[in-house]
Amino acid sequence: MANLEWESTDRILQEKRVFYPDEKLVKESNIMQYMKAKGFSKWDEFYDWSLKYPEIFWKEMAEELFWFKPWVQLLDWRFPYARFYVNGKTNICYNCLDRYIGTPVENKIAIYWEGEDGLSRSTTYKELYVQVNSLAIALKRLGIKKGDCVGIYMPRIPEIFTAMLACARIGAVHSVVFSAFTAKALQERLEDAETKIVITADGYFYRGKKVPLKSVVDQAVQKCHSVNYTIVMKRANIDSPMQQGRDFWWDDLIKESSGTVPCEEMDSEDPLYILYTSGTTGKPKGAVHIQGGYMVGIYATLKFIFDIKPQDVWWCTADPGWVTGHSYVVYAPLLHGISTVFWEGGMDYPDQGIWWKLIEKYKVNILYTAPTAIRALMRFGDQIPAKYNLSCLRLLGTVGEPINPEAWIWYRKVTGGKLPIMDTWWMTETGMQMISPLPITPLKPGSAAHPFPTIKVSVVNKEGEPVPEGQGGYLVIENPWPAMFRTVYKDPSRYEQYWNTIPGRYFAGDACHKDKDGYFWIQGRVDDVIKKAGHRLGSMEIESSLVSYPLVAEAAVIGKPDAVKGEAIKAFVILKKGISGNGELKTELMNHVRETIGPIAVPDELEFVDSLPKTRSGKIMRRVLKAKETGETIGDLSTLEE
Repeated sequence: MANLEWESTDRILQEKRVFYPDEKLVKESNIMQYMKAKGFSKWDEFYDWSLKYPEIFWKEMAEELFWFKPWVQLLDWRFPYARFYVNGKTNICYNCLDRYIGTPVENKIAIYWEGEDGLSRSTTYKELYVQVNSLAIALKRLGIKKGDCVGIYMPRIPEIFTAMLACARIGAVHSVVFSAFTAKALQERLEDAETKIVITADGYFYRGKKVPLKSVVDQAVQKCHSVNYTIVMKRANIDSPMQQGRDFWWDDLIKESSGTVPCEEMDSEDPLYILYTSGTTGKPKGAVHIQGGYMVGIYATLKFIFDIKPQDVWWCTADPGWVTGHSYVVYAPLLHGISTVFWEGGMDYPDQGIWWKLIEKYKVNILYTAPTAIRALMRFGDQIPAKYNLSCLRLLGTVGEPINPEAWIWYRKVTGGKLPIMDTWWMTETGMQMISPLPITPLKPGSAAHPFPTIKVSVVNKEGEPVPEGQGGYLVIENPWPAMFRTVYKDPSRYEQYWNTIPGRYFAGDACHKDKDGYFWIQGRVDDVIKKAGHRLGSMEIESSLVSYPLVAEAAVIGKPDAVKGEAIKAFVILKKGISGNGELKTELMNHVRETIGPIAVPDELEFVDSLPKTRSGKIMRRVLKAKETGETIGDLSTLEE
């Protein structure tokens, strides 16, 4: 965890715009209907009730899902370890598929898939159910038992849904590894999870090229002795040597595995998956999520934050290799029985309008994407989304880094100028969205607004004491929640650090401040705070100022050691398409920061660049920029996009 060197951050970004929600949306929203049923018409009163009676809220959410056996206790909290729905028996696969069989939902499209090479497929809930059963039977025939780990190293094709659900169905633990990771990164994750089988593909299409996967798996499993078999899906027709007795073609196994297999009755606390997050220097840590509480948490957040209705077409642009993909691409949409769009390629290939084109084609109602993607789309200009009919959209969302206000405004403007944006804050370890507006919330661009019902969040100093209103500090969570990860696989002491860094609270690693209206503003990772001349400046706020300049598309700032100031600010700036940087523009940008947030935040250096180092989930890796500038050790780069 981060070294807590400072007491607080300076609040330098001043954002005063407020956008009020549509009255019809508020009236018809799921959250307002729930509040009224509890006798509340005001959010603050309802939220206070939820803090007082969290067991009522989470009991009612769980009761909307299927349980083989009811729980005997809602929460067993033995700091820092929680158990929810104690002794309850369920299965997330049953809730995603089986409960719809024999109902009209079985004929609804579960996945609208679009391949980069022009192929498209629509899979109904019934078809997905059949495919999942067949793969589950095949896995059992290959010796997979409840509790065994199955590695999934697949591209964005519908079969990744099938693989994850088939594991959940039979009680196997899946460990999805993002399909662009190297053989070494894959190997260390497979080894740590003691993986028995790897499910992969021959390759996939990305930006017009064929990217091999099977050959990467071959390299990884050579040194991973726990892996007994691989299952290979044909996608890109890449020649893939198959080792007799170890490697099996997906299609061959499915043909031999028709029929159904009952869902394993899983204890609420049985593990569902291990997902590895990258540490700054050490080995990746495997966050363990479980079947019951995780299922209820992601179900409730999608229901209330994104106001999911049965007829909705949902598109979360994340890859299933990340937690956003686990929670809000695969599992939560299926728990609600809605249709989800799944796109194989990137955001600007084969053309810069591909996302908008898919929204129009599939009549997407809700779009959930990353601020980095929004800023990249901004760079291409307003004229591209203007070509498409986006009137089908009714809600927007963001996930990943904090979104800067100007990108927020642009996102709203090009999609019709009226749509509410759910700016969600959460992380791999939380499993579910934790801080976010709701459809009833007046919106402040750049603020994640309020904690979700029952979630108590505070901004504190390093001793755990609340900081004054408007002053930056450490973001902490005060109480357990159903979808929280249960441990770091084989490393419980690493898990306990989350709760012991600031004693008694879950420390997220983010700097934050809360304004006079109770809105939370994430200022960036604690490790990215810049300490200049006695001030502690959040990187996100300086970057937001730079991006608010009309010619700037993206920006990243870091602190560099300075003998006088402690740290000097260096900015890396990407300009919008067709704009070239020069000395005059540098001066204009410096003056713009001075005018918008003050002289203390003006960069000491500014460099125009064509790209920034990012994780494959779109987060800017500022530590890479800092290491290159200072000559420090860069650390783990397994999540670096390029």
